[in-house]
Amino acid sequence: MPKACSNDLRERVVGAVEGGASCRAAAVRFGVSPSSAIKWVSRWRRRGDVSPDSRRGRKRSPLQAYRLWLLELNRTEPDLTLIEVRDRLSQVQGFVTAEASIWRFFAREGIRFKKNAAAIRARQARRGAQADELEALSGPDRG
Repeated sequence: MPKACSNDLRERVVGAVEGGASCRAAAVRFGVSPSSAIKWVSRWRRRGDVSPDSRRGRKRSPLQAYRLWLLELNRTEPDLTLIEVRDRLSQVQGFVTAEASIWRFFAREGIRFKKNAAAIRARQARRGAQADELEALSGPDRG
């Protein structure tokens, strides 16, 4: 992404337009694109400033409004799945969102969802047996 032009250059272009030049003529004179000159003059007339807008593209999550409620829910019931959190959010707060949004919210808060004992018990039974057999073949630990 290109770097923003200096405010000095922006002010000189706006000054030329305010002095009677067209936006396109001022753009040619200062070596900038006509669309930039038009935007800078428009910004100057709209808000009296030529400084660039924020280049930050992301918007704040709509879940921030429910931050305390979500953190309290996670503290009191840490075993809830993302789908269950989503359902509670829609039932209690009336806010509908996707599981991915909830996942990103908790990730930003430093909360991770770890595998629980039920998931570990649900794995294939023979995997555990293979590990036990390999351990028995390797003999006692040599520490």
